[in-house]
Amino acid sequence: MQVTIVGLPGSGKTTLFNALSGAHAETGAFSGGRAAPNIGVVKVPDARLDALSALFHPRKTTPADVTYVDVAIPAGAAREGTIAPDVLALVRNADALLHVARGFEGGGAERAADPWRDVAELDLEFTIADLEVIAKRLDKLRTSGRHGSPAEREQNALEEELLARLEPQLSGGKPLRAMQISDDDERRLRGYRFLTQKPVLVVVNLDEARLGEATALEEGGRAQYAQPFTDVAALSGKIEAELAQLPDEDAALFMEDLGIAEPSRGRVIRLTYDLLGLFSFFTAGEDECRAWTLRRGASAVDAAGAIHSDLARGFIRAEVVTYPDLMAAGSIAEARKRGVLRSEGKAYQVRDGDVIEVLFNVAR
Repeated sequence: MQVTIVGLPGSGKTTLFNALSGAHAETGAFSGGRAAPNIGVVKVPDARLDALSALFHPRKTTPADVTYVDVAIPAGAAREGTIAPDVLALVRNADALLHVARGFEGGGAERAADPWRDVAELDLEFTIADLEVIAKRLDKLRTSGRHGSPAEREQNALEEELLARLEPQLSGGKPLRAMQISDDDERRLRGYRFLTQKPVLVVVNLDEARLGEATALEEGGRAQYAQPFTDVAALSGKIEAELAQLPDEDAALFMEDLGIAEPSRGRVIRLTYDLLGLFSFFTAGEDECRAWTLRRGASAVDAAGAIHSDLARGFIRAEVVTYPDLMAAGSIAEARKRGVLRSEGKAYQVRDGDVIEVLFNVAR
């Protein structure tokens, strides 16, 4: 999963990137919009995987991971056509956007802090970028799209009709994520990677003095930014970046003093998983304990394919036990003895926390 961090200059994007990744990327380097993106792979914290590892004592423990990409988009860049193509690609290729909005005063900013003004400004940039893509494609469909085989012309006509429906939505200031789009139309749009269609987690970046307002800011933000596939979190990127550099014991004491329940890394990842409809299942044994990521509604054969394509092709059945049942039993053998280890077929809908072993035919 790739999450791209966006926000206006001075919002604290790179500070939050450092908090999430534990990196030491230079802050303020993007003010001119020329710095290379910061990229960090973050291991997803999961206490269940830690407990499974303690139970099985495997040779290897492998968490799921999330790639965070911190990019620079200067204010007004979309309207001026100055977003670098490689930067725009990193935003379009994201599974979700993490939109950092400034909720602190100072830091070299010329304007007073107003996070939702800033969110609206960057949303406008993305809307303009999407409208430009639609306009260019419609122009092509209305000329060369009239040629080709009957089947090609039919598909071009369907695509043209769909894009013509999207255009007024964007022109009216509404993101594509707020539209009801059929599965067939979703497939037609997949290659466009529209910016306003992506799930968004807005992070209001506070200073320490405003941490007590975090819950109220989140609730107010959700009411104000009431769009599908969006959520709001409020935190202090500066404090979280400091926490990311401390040993666990020192970090725990620091969080206790500040009234922070958990580091932002785990919470931000969890909120992003929820936005994308993702969850974790596990494989566990003496060789390896590993967390895998699936979308809600995925089947046992989908889980097998996530592990390895050969397992999906040769799928026979899946041996499944819930995480709580396995931990209560203390071993796979005892889980089987208690009758909580189940055999499931291809259509079984995998649940968060399932521990799975896939039985399959070896391809010849």
